[in-house]
Amino acid sequence: MLLLTNDDGIHAEGLHALEKAAREWQSDVITVAPLDPHSGCGHRVTVDRPLILQQVEEHRFCVNGTPADCVRLALATLELNQPGWVLSGINAGGNLGVDVHHSGTVAAAREAALHGWQAMALSQYHRRGTPIDWEVTSSWAAAIFSVVDDFAPLESGQFLNINFPHLDDARADHPPPIVSCDIDPSPLPMQFMSHDDGWMYKGKYQDRPRQQGKDVDVCFGGRIAMSQMGVV
Repeated sequence: MLLLTNDDGIHAEGLHALEKAAREWQSDVITVAPLDPHSGCGHRVTVDRPLILQQVEEHRFCVNGTPADCVRLALATLELNQPGWVLSGINAGGNLGVDVHHSGTVAAAREAALHGWQAMALSQYHRRGTPIDWEVTSSWAAAIFSVVDDFAPLESGQFLNINFPHLDDARADHPPPIVSCDIDPSPLPMQFMSHDDGWMYKGKYQDRPRQQGKDVDVCFGGRIAMSQMGVV
């Protein structure tokens, strides 16, 4: 059994791409995703108001909360037993390096790992202004699922963070090499532009610093970055 969630919302194309790949891997799939997008929310949880778990389709639910809320509520209220994996994504944009600290996608996987479930976050890096071919990304996710047993079972408190590269000649039948690598600790650029109503962040994602062989370098170099992470 697979539990799916994301941080882009129940209607996100990336979630549909993940569902397609997940059903090719295992037939028993349940989706519990936020009602609205929560990109960049980190590991925030809701404790000051009621959360509503609403069924929108068969085996698909939405929650008026964060990605971490979705995992917590699914574990607490649905009869899931112990799923094979909790899958979070596929995020529209990379979650590389220090992104893992503010990513709602990664937080959902981390929350699952905290409770002892095998989990992975999946993200599709793309250059600003370029579209994502979700059919290709879905096929690459399927390629990950076909080899993930080589990395599992994970130790208690560990989970996987997967980042797919941006390739101009991307093909569904030819996924990039999968590289096991560490998270890059380099900080994001501190670039802001002044506006009448405040300061707007203007750092370019693709210009971020990178260390050779770590996840930013691997993904920007055209390969799939697979990083093993701990919950703390």
